[in-house]
Amino acid sequence: MLERRRPLAASLAPYGDVLARWAEAADSLAERRWSAAECAASWRRGAPLTDAFPPPLDAADVEDALGAAMEQLARLDAARAPALQRLADAWDAGAVDAAALLPRAAVIGAPATDASGLAPEVVSWLACTTLRPYLDAWLTGARAHLEAQEWTRGVCPFCGAPPGFIDVIEGGHRRLACHFCGGAWTFARLRCPLCDAEGTGPLYRLKAEGADEGYVVSGCRSCRGYLKELDRRERWNGGPPLLEDWATPHLDVVARREGYRKPVSALLDLLAF
Repeated sequence: MLERRRPLAASLAPYGDVLARWAEAADSLAERRWSAAECAASWRRGAPLTDAFPPPLDAADVEDALGAAMEQLARLDAARAPALQRLADAWDAGAVDAAALLPRAAVIGAPATDASGLAPEVVSWLACTTLRPYLDAWLTGARAHLEAQEWTRGVCPFCGAPPGFIDVIEGGHRRLACHFCGGAWTFARLRCPLCDAEGTGPLYRLKAEGADEGYVVSGCRSCRGYLKELDRRERWNGGPPLLEDWATPHLDVVARREGYRKPVSALLDLLAF
């Protein structure tokens, strides 16, 4: 990805530290065995799997990852240091724990936001970069069971997080990608996954051109939310959705200038908050 985005290489370098932390954590994580029946029962109720089966997250397991993410944010903007210290104090006191960082009803880390005063966009980054390897490992065995089920909600069927990216695949179908756990699911073409507004009226689409052809800023005029989209039929050699999202911050700048916000922030997005 850095080879393809050479002009952005210096700006994207901090993500290397995040990926290195995830790789190190993943080496020691075990998968859960999921049955098709228990997955289907949860999805029929419209509940993400982590609602019905909370992952065994212990504060000690994720503390180092959270601390590293907080240090990275402090280096990005020293003005956040007092709020980050409040979060650290709440963590040490047990008022905020690992489970408090999980998405609930598509809201990410509300207890951490309340305890620290950090913007929700900042907390979403901290939660995602802290929990991703743990949720990915915990939920990997459930991925195949979704194929036989119908899931129409705009939140991840596995962890309940809002989507982070859109892939357009064969037949023009949309597939939403979750940055929190690495899950993916198909979704209606003419419905906003963030607020369920339907039809062409609310849709806002800004197509990139030139070297970025195949990329789209896909927004909603009703909720003012957006996701970036990649047409895999044009960009067959595109990278994983998470990396494609991180490596296109210039498209985020355009979307923010138009007054749109995305539900799961990347590190570089936080320069704007």
